[in-house]
Amino acid sequence: MTAVTITHIGGPTALIEFGGWRILTDPTFDPPGRRYFFGWGTMSSKLVGPSVTPDELGPIDAVLISHHHHADNLDPTGVSMLPQLGTALTTTKAAKKLGGGAIGLAPWDTWTLEAPGKETITVTATPCQHGPVGLNPITGPVIGFALAWAGQQHGAFWMTGDTVLHGGLRDVASRLDIGTVLMHLGAVRFRYLTGWFRYTMDARQGAELLDLVKPTSVVPVHYEGWSHFQQGRDDAERVLAASPYADRVTWVDPGGATTVTA
Repeated sequence: MTAVTITHIGGPTALIEFGGWRILTDPTFDPPGRRYFFGWGTMSSKLVGPSVTPDELGPIDAVLISHHHHADNLDPTGVSMLPQLGTALTTTKAAKKLGGGAIGLAPWDTWTLEAPGKETITVTATPCQHGPVGLNPITGPVIGFALAWAGQQHGAFWMTGDTVLHGGLRDVASRLDIGTVLMHLGAVRFRYLTGWFRYTMDARQGAELLDLVKPTSVVPVHYEGWSHFQQGRDDAERVLAASPYADRVTWVDPGGATTVTA
């Protein structure tokens, strides 16, 4: 049994701490106010800055980057921090782009994180579908990460990454035992260019995913702080409150933390 503390820094960015490990997800540390272009005419503005500054972050052992080509998951400040953030795990395309020893993983690839005096972590890259299948050349490759280590009581710690509900997530449910889910929501849409296509899960899809993986703990992220998020916490919370797993969902305000048992 392991106590895992999750600090929500903002957007998709979270600090995961357990057994001496300090692991950062999707680093976004730019100040608010800037507009970012995501390709093919899509854009978004950052509305809220991070709750923790880079100087306040402290040492990081590893960073999990679901994808590099959208600034709401890896922004310029996050990129500049990478040399100080320990082992960087990301997609194969992102690893080539970022360089600096970043390690590229395709879905279902694994990597081992090791450090003296700490439990060895097996990281499995999980598949994501960042929008409609036909738009994959536009949306680009994305992965999630499942972290497993000795002594886990409830199953792997899973960061879903930016994804809609699709067959690959059903494969996660059949291939992995999931305990804690760091679940990316937000119902991302760019209605004036790509209509009502969704690029990340809304809470309804999130509830379906929970029915599939049956986790013991859920912490939603990636639903606030950006103009392209179409479903905020209030609406998402109402939907998930009706889920059979409602009592396992913990909402953490940016700057706040929660501790779960892995």
